Amino acid sequence: MFNSLLFTVMLVVFLGILSQWLSWRIKLPAIVVMSVAGIIVGPVLGIINPEQEFGDMYGPIISMAVAIILFEGSLQLDLREIRDLGKPVFRIVTFGAFIAWILGSLTAHYVAGLSLPVAFVIGGLFIVTGPTVILPLLRQAKLKPRPAKILKWEGIIVDPIGVLLALFAFEIILFFTDESVTLQTLLLFFGAAAFATLLGWGCGRGMGWMFKKGYIPEFLKSPVLFAVVLLCFTLADEVMHETGLLSVTAMGMTLANMHIASMENMRHFKENISVLFISTIFIMLTASIQIETFTEIINPAIIGYVLLMIFIVRPLSIWLSTIRTDLSWQEKTLVGWIAPRGIVALTVSGYFASVLFETGFEDARLLTALTFALVFATVCVHGFSIGWVARKLKLANDSKPGIIVVGGNLFTRELVRALKEMEIPALLVDSSWKKVMKARQGGLSTFHGEILSEQTEYTLDMTPYETIVAGTESDAYNALICSTFTPSMGAKNLFQVASERELASSDEKLTHTVGGRILFNQTATLQNLISQLENGYVFRKTLLTDQYSYDQFKKEIDAEDTIVGVLKAAGHFEPFALDTEIAVQAGDTVVRVSSASREKEKIHQKSKKALRKNGDA
Repeated sequence: MFNSLLFTVMLVVFLGILSQWLSWRIKLPAIVVMSVAGIIVGPVLGIINPEQEFGDMYGPIISMAVAIILFEGSLQLDLREIRDLGKPVFRIVTFGAFIAWILGSLTAHYVAGLSLPVAFVIGGLFIVTGPTVILPLLRQAKLKPRPAKILKWEGIIVDPIGVLLALFAFEIILFFTDESVTLQTLLLFFGAAAFATLLGWGCGRGMGWMFKKGYIPEFLKSPVLFAVVLLCFTLADEVMHETGLLSVTAMGMTLANMHIASMENMRHFKENISVLFISTIFIMLTASIQIETFTEIINPAIIGYVLLMIFIVRPLSIWLSTIRTDLSWQEKTLVGWIAPRGIVALTVSGYFASVLFETGFEDARLLTALTFALVFATVCVHGFSIGWVARKLKLANDSKPGIIVVGGNLFTRELVRALKEMEIPALLVDSSWKKVMKARQGGLSTFHGEILSEQTEYTLDMTPYETIVAGTESDAYNALICSTFTPSMGAKNLFQVASERELASSDEKLTHTVGGRILFNQTATLQNLISQLENGYVFRKTLLTDQYSYDQFKKEIDAEDTIVGVLKAAGHFEPFALDTEIAVQAGDTVVRVSSASREKEKIHQKSKKALRKNGDA
């Protein structure tokens, strides 16, 4: 009943996105969940086999998806990001890649039993990690910026380098084994690689120039860019197979370093497309694996090869290539441990397995099993361990989720002070040096700069912070801050303080469609809050217990008090917003702005009542 190509497409897409959501809910690596899902519906249950059902379209679909994913990843390679990491990154993607190639090839020959020609081809391919596996892991692990940047840059840059090394090894094999292949053929290989690089650079510069000059309208920028990416990839790939990956990487890096303002909006759109492609392609690849492959994987030689690649080859290549760099031993250890292989290794190894077998190398039939064993082992081992290893090496941001408060007025300063007292990481950000100095003199953590500036992205480490509170005197600026950070932080984590004009406005739709969530209550405007603090109001914290509930607390506080938020028993702080009701339980601490004099009067009245009771007794 469901034996149709439409059903296969639906199931692949649905399972891919379901795997992403499930991994988010149960805190498991997404690539692990996707791999397991693909294996279950493919070789285990036999529900689908995308490679057979897609037929001749299977290869081109995979190739185009990989091209888009690699291009989207290379758009993040702004050279300003690694100003302090240029040396180790360069060493890892050059010397480190070369060392990994040699050691991996020798391991494949002496341990897995492959012939030297086949071993050097697959050894070059297996140095790749790639954005399809690295970026999802980095999103989940929340590493500190330095190791995260190194892993991201290596994963994206080494992808095409690994493929080129494999192609180079294959051309050398043909040069020595096939009399029809001459030195001119080898020169053609280097020419094709140079052409692919120049083509990518030219397409990137051309698109950047057209964007800057306004020759492409905003609504067509993303579609045109996608079309040019596919054009760039296909032209290079037609000249020489697999050089298209190098071309799209060069194009993405070129655009990333032209610093075009409108690229930021398109980048978020392409990130969403990339997640969709990664999810579906992983399901397609794992669901297409033959059941016989699993019997080959349990070969002791293959298991030994995988273990040596994980525990010896990768760490050794990183440690040797980063000698005399400023990387700490903890950073070297983490980078040397994390190297999951992904889509590029699976797809390109299939191509080399077929061409090597046709050339006469019988042992090339083992490449599929060898590749899948390494991919699945590294995906699982590194996916499950990255967070634990990072925490042990103190390279993970395992502190409480922090809050960035934008604005240097009295209310924002007192809010940051209250958060600091609750041991919540809080940072006050303002472009006014005078306001920043006033907060800094009060012992608060501050950052002087424009939060919306592109430069701030490279000077302010925002990794520890998951929430932004926009509390400046300008409604439009607050809304712009929240709208700008919506793609990266999520709308539920962006808040802005209301103003008199905003709450009095009859156009309520503006509040719901532009900017962040409005804080506190209908009377708690920024002007009122500042006025209250100037007149003796203070931030107060009340611990709720089984005997003293939230309902009882709300009955006893004054009508003019403002509930700011709740410090949950788990340790994170949730601001109180108009559009939601926080679930408050015993053990939580409610934070409010309250009158100091009235609070003293309440305490005095309670004391008098207690004394009268004792006197009566």
